[in-house]
Amino acid sequence: MAESIMLDNAKDFAVEIVNLCNHIKENKKEYTLTTQLMRSGTSIGANIHESKYAHSTADFVSKMQIALKECYESEYWLEILSRTGYIEEQQYKRTVNNCGQIRRMLISSINKVKRNNEIK
Repeated sequence: MAESIMLDNAKDFAVEIVNLCNHIKENKKEYTLTTQLMRSGTSIGANIHESKYAHSTADFVSKMQIALKECYESEYWLEILSRTGYIEEQQYKRTVNNCGQIRRMLISSINKVKRNNEIK
């Protein structure tokens, strides 16, 4: 159940990122940073989705950790876009908060699985 909520949030975040990046590309003609954000922001949900068909618990944890790394990377690109003026403060705060929610869910899920399966 929690994974479904996390995946739904990640899909919503991916849509938000696609729309945000397309807006920046169209209106501010910035392509390099938005391409990076598009890749990392949409990869989060893809890795969570892929983890559902993991071959083992270790594979599941690995996919979730990749999603977590992509989440951290997305926060980085969002901050850079904000600091360079491509994203307004309110949009930045809302989007980075959505990313942070997913990040916290990923951390919780990874820690729970590791605890229950004694994976390091």
